[in-house]
Amino acid sequence: MNNTNKILIDDIENATSKTLEVDFDDVIEDIPSAKNVKAHLILKSLGDFIEVKGSVHADLTLECDLCLKEFEYVLDEEINETYAKNNLMEEYGQETEIKDGQFVTDLNGSDEIDVYDLLYQSVILNIPNKKVCGINCNKGVFQTDEEFVEEDPRMEVFKNIKLDK
Repeated sequence: MNNTNKILIDDIENATSKTLEVDFDDVIEDIPSAKNVKAHLILKSLGDFIEVKGSVHADLTLECDLCLKEFEYVLDEEINETYAKNNLMEEYGQETEIKDGQFVTDLNGSDEIDVYDLLYQSVILNIPNKKVCGINCNKGVFQTDEEFVEEDPRMEVFKNIKLDK
């Protein structure tokens, strides 16, 4: 992990209007299928909180859940995160209800925000649950050079499973 991807809270506090803009154009080594990862982030101090807004773009190579072929997927997502500078547990006690739009990441006294980790989470959490190569996916019909194969041979093992209700 590259230390240049960590932003010091003091740098945000000392910036003009307590706002810092950061650009990321690198790889996320923990996501080998992600290429061309680019992000533009605006970090702003709001007293006890740091607001991070921006966007992330990544070109991903995914495997289709239907036909198992690799395909390219373009991820473009908005980022809107809030970090608490001070330990939230001390301020709010053991239990607190979090309502829509109130999710806050506790920095646990850290003096920096890890942009690499933020982008890693943003990419991983926005990969579609159902990965389909396209609207015209052949839904598991595999074509070899000689002939069409109607089913994935790896699925044969499931044909004889009987479930008791």
